Amino acid sequence: MEKEREEMESMNGPSKRVCVRVENGSVCTTGGRWDELNPEILASIFLRIVPPDLMVRSVVLVCRNWMETVSGPSCWTEIDLEDWCRKCCIAKRPHLIDPVVRKVVRQSRSTVQRLSTYRLGISGFSSAASRGRCLKTLQIPMCEVTDQVVEKHVRFLANLTFLDISYCLKITEKGLKAFGTQCKSLTHLRRNMPLWELPTSVEASDINDQEALIIAETMKGLQRLDFAFNRLSDTGIETILTQCKALTHLEIQGCWNVELKGDLEVRCKKLVDFRSPWIDEHEDNLVDSSDNEDESDDESIYSESPSSSDLD
Repeated sequence: MEKEREEMESMNGPSKRVCVRVENGSVCTTGGRWDELNPEILASIFLRIVPPDLMVRSVVLVCRNWMETVSGPSCWTEIDLEDWCRKCCIAKRPHLIDPVVRKVVRQSRSTVQRLSTYRLGISGFSSAASRGRCLKTLQIPMCEVTDQVVEKHVRFLANLTFLDISYCLKITEKGLKAFGTQCKSLTHLRRNMPLWELPTSVEASDINDQEALIIAETMKGLQRLDFAFNRLSDTGIETILTQCKALTHLEIQGCWNVELKGDLEVRCKKLVDFRSPWIDEHEDNLVDSSDNEDESDDESIYSESPSSSDLD
């Protein structure tokens, strides 16, 4: 399906305008002296409508002005490569991910504020972190990064406010503690884990509250925590609610060990948004809401009084 977006910018006069659009995987331009656009305006347009991979492959080939703009840091304050990384994995070419991440992060000249990837490797993370003093959002689900690598480079990520390390199995309690200790500005942590089988009975070996306790100890400023399919228990939930006083959003779907005994359920439901461990509850709520909508529609139909034309 053809994708097309347009951005219009004035040049030296009201009648001179340029149209830039992405069409069939290529960058097209029409009208105006588009090769003389101000680099800052160009960078703003590119950031809004051109995916990073297309910026590297196509935009640089249009003209010298565009090539110089893409080569500068203004185009790389926000780097969203997640979709491209996923395509690389599907095509069985994950080895391309780290070199590209290193290249675009280097082009940002340490001004990147947001980086979103998938299956990022050690070299890609190391490069991003070492140039990440301005990073506020770091999304690296399914990464290959280890605790040792996190501990080595996390000191450069002090300005992080949103961290997504979902499905990062090589990052354990040790790496999580390093993030919490160094990244004091964190307000949103996403640490969803792979789906695990619903236990028939809860045994001591199934419960692991360590990550929850670390979050409560080192990330007290959290406002949002996505923690689906983790193995914490009521102990972990209570500690998080007690220590993270700014928390407004909590997702613990699939955390089968959580029972919400005592006043825990009441405390959780006081949050702005709470997703309980039991996924069936959310499905039931969706069904109930749709049923209510259908019933209200039916009632409105039957409550309508017949018009004179109907009676005739």
